[in-house]
Amino acid sequence: MYDVIASLASGLLVGAIYGLAAIGLTLIFGVMKVINLTHGAMIALGMFALYFLVSVAGFNPYLSLLPILAGGFVVGVMVYWIAVNRVIGSSDLMSLLATFAVNMILIGAGTALWTTSPYNVNFSLPGISWHGYTIPGTQILAAILAIIIAAALYGFLYHTRTGKAVRAVASNRQAAELMGIPTRRILAIAFGLGIAVASASGALIATLFPFTILSGGSYELKSFVVTVLGGLGNPAGALLGGILLGLIEGGVAPFVDVSWTPVIEFTLFVLILLAFPSGLFRIGKGR
Repeated sequence: MYDVIASLASGLLVGAIYGLAAIGLTLIFGVMKVINLTHGAMIALGMFALYFLVSVAGFNPYLSLLPILAGGFVVGVMVYWIAVNRVIGSSDLMSLLATFAVNMILIGAGTALWTTSPYNVNFSLPGISWHGYTIPGTQILAAILAIIIAAALYGFLYHTRTGKAVRAVASNRQAAELMGIPTRRILAIAFGLGIAVASASGALIATLFPFTILSGGSYELKSFVVTVLGGLGNPAGALLGGILLGLIEGGVAPFVDVSWTPVIEFTLFVLILLAFPSGLFRIGKGR
């Protein structure tokens, strides 16, 4: 009984990071209807950025989130203007191919530079012990920071002029242009924000688990599951969906082999698509 409760608690905390990762994916889709296949590579770059800032530059891993967020935003804006801007409004296949090409460039360059050997950020914090089980302090703090970043993004979108412009473009780009909103600049900002959040989620994951340049791929897949749970284009739903996915992983972990976890996750993915095409947290908003 205690092992199930401890596993659920761990899943809840990790789920908050899944939610943050998915927010980056769903934000970009919600604003420009682009499925960003660079998502996994950007998560991996966030992991390596944290590694070098901590291991080489000697930064505190949590203070490193600030330059990682800023750097992720700059990289995202660059990727938008180089690869995405030209295919906005084209077929879905064009945007998929464009972002996939960038993804392969980043993964190929990362493999050449750092190989596929695992890296690890050596950092620990006191945890919480309960009936022989310990929840690491790094896991607790990572979940708290993930929620803080998500809340900051929510505040930006709903309480700043630029954030409201992002929401306006997501709602109706043509009407936003008629109101004088510079839509291409806003799209670049939205893409940069999505990449920044993805990079930050990668950095938080790197404080918990070993990683390679290919690690972002598995978290990209989880982000797709979370996005479907929360509803496409719904950042708040993505956070809730991530927490739900983490609870599901934590709930099944004591009873099944870890290799079955992806099977359960993607079975859930298909069932949710069939039953609630708009997502669990967007029921009633149309299918």
